[in-house]
Amino acid sequence: MRPEAEPIALKSEIVLAFDTSAAHCAAALLYGDRVWLKSESMEKGQAERLMPLVCELLAEAGVALGEVTAVAVGTGPGNFTGVRISVAAARGLALGLGVPAIGVTRLEAMAYGLPRPVTVIEDARRGEVYVQRFDAGGPGAARIVAGDAVGVIDGAVAGVGGLQSLPIAEAIARIALGRVGVVQPRPAPFYLRGADAAPPSDPPPVILDLVAP
Repeated sequence: MRPEAEPIALKSEIVLAFDTSAAHCAAALLYGDRVWLKSESMEKGQAERLMPLVCELLAEAGVALGEVTAVAVGTGPGNFTGVRISVAAARGLALGLGVPAIGVTRLEAMAYGLPRPVTVIEDARRGEVYVQRFDAGGPGAARIVAGDAVGVIDGAVAGVGGLQSLPIAEAIARIALGRVGVVQPRPAPFYLRGADAAPPSDPPPVILDLVAP
């Protein structure tokens, strides 16, 4: 924990990052060469747990919310509701604090710090996986394919049964730190599959015109 008497350097970036794109609620605070982490496994309930978790993390680090200089968020792909929770929270926090909000995909975070080329393969359920290759020239296109249709992989593999250099929230924070000062689009959910929600099967209600002729 940072000593109480130690002031925050005004020129130091303090990056708050969080991710709820999978069955977890994870957050990281990056300040100089120090990092604080919190992560809890959960299938649901991230909407209620995220902000208390962030407050606990800040308290452990001895950092006030108003000292945060950038908010980073995992934008997916992953759980639809979880991604929306984090993205909405990041945009709201950044707006309230007057700091940038920086989105980082889950696949990019999983490839962070690993030698290139590396291919991230992440479970997408339904017998499918998310796949994205990263090499010295940058990232390839992210795609979703059947688990048995990935093909031959050249280089290292990250994700399912593969490598991972850092916890997901810390990787998001470190990637975002490199983007501070560079104009970024507002974070938005990164989906590779359509929403699971189906339209209602019942016909829409009939609107009656009760105005007399």
